[in-house]
Amino acid sequence: MTQLREELRNIAIIAHVDHGKTTLVDQLLRYSGTFRENEQVEERAMDSNDIEKERGITILAKNTAINYNDTRINILDTPGHADFGGEVERIMKMVDGVLLVVDAYEGCMPQTRFVLKKALEQKLQPVVVLNKIDRPNARPDEVVDEVLDLFIELGADDDQLEFPVVYASALNGTSSFPDEEQQETMEPVFETILEKIPAPVNNADEPLQFQITMLDYNDYLGRIGVGRVFRGSIKVGQQVSLMKTDGSVKNFRVTKLFGFIGLKRIEIEQATAGDIIAVAGMEDINVGETVCPTEHQEALPILRIDEPTLQMTFVVNNSPFAGREGKYITSRQIDERLMSQLETDVSLRVDPTDSPDAWTVSGRGELHLSILVENMRREGYELQLSKPEVIIKEIDGVKCEPIERVQIDVPEDYTGPVMESLGARKGEMLDMVNHGTGQVRMEFKVPSRGLIGYATEFMTQTRGYGIINHTFEEYAPLLKGQVGGRREGVLVALEHGKASTYGIMNLEDRGVIFVDPGTEVYSGMIVGQHNRENDLTVNITKEKHLTNVRSANKDQTSTIRKTRNMSLEEAIQYLNDDEYCEVTPESVRLRKKILNKNEREKASKKKSNV
Repeated sequence: MTQLREELRNIAIIAHVDHGKTTLVDQLLRYSGTFRENEQVEERAMDSNDIEKERGITILAKNTAINYNDTRINILDTPGHADFGGEVERIMKMVDGVLLVVDAYEGCMPQTRFVLKKALEQKLQPVVVLNKIDRPNARPDEVVDEVLDLFIELGADDDQLEFPVVYASALNGTSSFPDEEQQETMEPVFETILEKIPAPVNNADEPLQFQITMLDYNDYLGRIGVGRVFRGSIKVGQQVSLMKTDGSVKNFRVTKLFGFIGLKRIEIEQATAGDIIAVAGMEDINVGETVCPTEHQEALPILRIDEPTLQMTFVVNNSPFAGREGKYITSRQIDERLMSQLETDVSLRVDPTDSPDAWTVSGRGELHLSILVENMRREGYELQLSKPEVIIKEIDGVKCEPIERVQIDVPEDYTGPVMESLGARKGEMLDMVNHGTGQVRMEFKVPSRGLIGYATEFMTQTRGYGIINHTFEEYAPLLKGQVGGRREGVLVALEHGKASTYGIMNLEDRGVIFVDPGTEVYSGMIVGQHNRENDLTVNITKEKHLTNVRSANKDQTSTIRKTRNMSLEEAIQYLNDDEYCEVTPESVRLRKKILNKNEREKASKKKSNV
């Protein structure tokens, strides 16, 4: 009879962005007594890096361990964004069950479908937690039905369809079983985990098999492989073999082992089957590789990593303002930084180009790539980015492009403009539901090309009331013709100098201005959006000629409209083929690839004659 490690459970928490899984982990940690009474714990303790805290999203999968009664529960918090799908898929290999967190009002969202699909494919046992049950418009019964429909649609087996449900409000720290009052406790969640999630098999007496699922890096220890011991046991000082993904084998000695408790990593001497641990001592270790005894070399199946769907060109900054703000500006420094990113980010690809100053960087989506760029600029790098492009694949001799499933929630009044704009971007409507509350939910299939830069247009159309979510669906034959793209031209600065109030006021009826008075600009820099389709070169640095005649309406009374400041993501989405986004630690600027006005006009004539 198979022996189980009843004192251990391995689970992953999965959910759509902002449905409260990180907050739920906080409460589980608090309730289990993992933190000391007087220990200071930040909110959303699992979101550890600055960008995660600012945006309130989880980017990197993280693990923690909780002691509840006599059971150790390893919890892996996974990203909800489809851009970080590579992380989610690998985590599913490390666990025996999942906690699916669903908002009791919003119900199933695109990323709920995405993460759940990955879990069901691995035959994992689900527990559903309906979170935010305290919301005034929560609709728990309907949402449970939606979840069941989603399980059936995604091909869940009979055992998975018998999922238990717990109601919770992670923010308030309360939970209960259905039809019971909410109590200030997380016990129902813990009890359901212990009862429904299977314990790992105890096969510690068999030869070791440990697979690396995540990578970490430490200046003192080098690369650290995080993963699960699937079989046998591993000790500090043990001689083992690393089965590489290319078929080669490397031998090494385990120098350090780490276990997890709460949010801390603790040194341990030994780990056995079922444990989730980190191993140090191997420089050349990668995701999906297996550690096993030297005398019994047997690799686990290699983990499949999601292919990138979007690519951008990263270029050394060569604008007139290059080197003013950044510490790292040379091609060697940027190349080293991109190579070090590959150490831990397995969904990223970096390919050299014909130029030593440019690299093609491919990732899982705009968010994936913009987070990398945001991290680089905070570290002091300067670089330029080209317009993002989708990666076209050839499948059975047919050129195919990525298609996304888009879910939109908007007030009824805005359904017309949204349907029209997605229709223009080759979107195909799948479903439309009116909740009767004035809110309409629509589902579309849209080519990824059509969604580049759509978020800004969508927010303008819906006056900020709309919510858009999308996730990769499939590759389909390439659609003919132009899909999406920016319709308006831009206002381009004629010369170097500082943008003046007078210069800006003269241009306000030509379009929307992107720079404030006093901002330094250079010739070829984009300073606004033209309200026509063509680009216009403008003199934004123009000063008013002073005369000795006193004006009746003095300059002090002149006011200018609010300028439009773009975030890094908005700037990247805004780009056209002939433009770059210049990113430095202090600034995000848009510019034309060809700065000189005459040369730019020659190039555009040449292009239109082709």
